[in-house]
Amino acid sequence: MSIESDPGHGNSPAAWTAVIIMLVAFAIGTLAFWFDVAWLVFSSAGLLVVGLIVGWIMKRVGYGVGGTKFMAKAHD
Repeated sequence: MSIESDPGHGNSPAAWTAVIIMLVAFAIGTLAFWFDVAWLVFSSAGLLVVGLIVGWIMKRVGYGVGGTKFMAKAHD
C-alpha cells in the first residue's frame, strides 16, 4: 500500500488537536458531573464543541489529511 492510496484515518495535526481538546473536555465534564458542579459540566460541553470547531478550522487551513500543510508519513 502506498502513501497515496492510504486515506490516513485521521492521522493529522487537525485530528489529533481536536481529539485531545475533546478528551480533556470529556474528562473535565465527567469529574464535574461526579462532583455535582453543574456550571463546569456545561462549560466542558462547550469546550467539546470548541474542539470540534478547532479541528474543522485546522482542516480547512490545510492541517488535515490531504491538506497543503500536512505531509503524510509512511507507517512501519
